[in-house]
Amino acid sequence: MELTGIVDRPDPDDGGADGCPVAVFSHCFTCNKDLKATVRISRALAKLGVAVLRFDMMGLGGSGGNFSESNFTTNLADLAAAIRFADQELGPVTALLGHSFGGIASLVTASHATDADAAPLQKLGFVATLAAPSDTRHLATLLARMSPQIESDGVGTVTIGGITWKIRRQMLEDFRKHDVTKSMAQVTCPVLLLHSPVDETVGYEHALRLMSLIQTPPGDPAEPVRPVSLVTLADADHLLAKNSRDLQFVSRLLAIWCHRHH
Repeated sequence: MELTGIVDRPDPDDGGADGCPVAVFSHCFTCNKDLKATVRISRALAKLGVAVLRFDMMGLGGSGGNFSESNFTTNLADLAAAIRFADQELGPVTALLGHSFGGIASLVTASHATDADAAPLQKLGFVATLAAPSDTRHLATLLARMSPQIESDGVGTVTIGGITWKIRRQMLEDFRKHDVTKSMAQVTCPVLLLHSPVDETVGYEHALRLMSLIQTPPGDPAEPVRPVSLVTLADADHLLAKNSRDLQFVSRLLAIWCHRHH
């Protein structure tokens, strides 16, 4: 199965090609690399000297595979593949960026950054999330509520963003099996959480919970507090579509972090 991606690169004439920060951007659930917010942030980062790979996960956008057969496990595998590509073609990946469900995938991936088989992430400087949930199980609950047939018949349909999606029971079962709480305790790099207090899709409490889980992992009370920053995006919507100034602010902030942690 092939994944489709687009690289937004800094202009070489501006001196921002070789050795620049490299970020991999993961999209939200049922979204793709061409979502307005993803495109605008990625292009803005490129103009600010950051190379960004934005890609489509399995069965979405231009990538192969069947979306109904995807799940959080395949999302993680897709992100790992994107990181390997970026590492080989652009240079060491220094930042993981994720919107909503792509945000929690980025955090879980970062929790394994020090593993022996995670060589492409040895230079990871930070993770930034936009409107990310604090677990995967809540989405299983939401989808089951939207279409009880998923549980009873093994397959059902839900409408998200005006598009009808086929969802199989295996997806919900996979969402429920992941213990994100345990993974958050393993995230050691700096984390930037961006979230709106009026987000009607993923509530602000998810950002507060993520901050707590990452900042004070269970274990040795003498262990230093992990570096987590929470930036509140007042009045922003989940897709950052309501006000273009939100995208400008987020892009500039991410660029600052990319260069600071490069």
